[in-house]
Amino acid sequence: MAKCDEGYRCDVCGGDVTSIVESDLYLRFVIGHLDPEKLHVAPERHLRCNPVLSQCIRDERFDEIEADGPFRLSELDPKHAADMIDLVTRGYRRLWEIIETENDRDVTEYPLPEVRARYQ
Repeated sequence: MAKCDEGYRCDVCGGDVTSIVESDLYLRFVIGHLDPEKLHVAPERHLRCNPVLSQCIRDERFDEIEADGPFRLSELDPKHAADMIDLVTRGYRRLWEIIETENDRDVTEYPLPEVRARYQ
């Protein structure tokens, strides 16, 4: 993780975000919802502390959750909800790829291929 691998504090619960696979910040970066120039100053959260985003993760390594309110998946346009599930799930799986391979990888290689192409 950035900040010299010391981790971040969750701005919702105050606990340490100790791994990239529980990081809302890095998931948003990987899927293109966070400008790379703001990665070092954007607030961090545990994935579970951002249910609007994490409700879209479909992976056996992550227990599904539901968001409440108007941003609950069932309240969204079905096509948009399906697109978000696809994007966020691919992003979450990308986080796992990152930690399962070289840990000293250049952070500019973290995003999904289509996101990297937009930045070039």
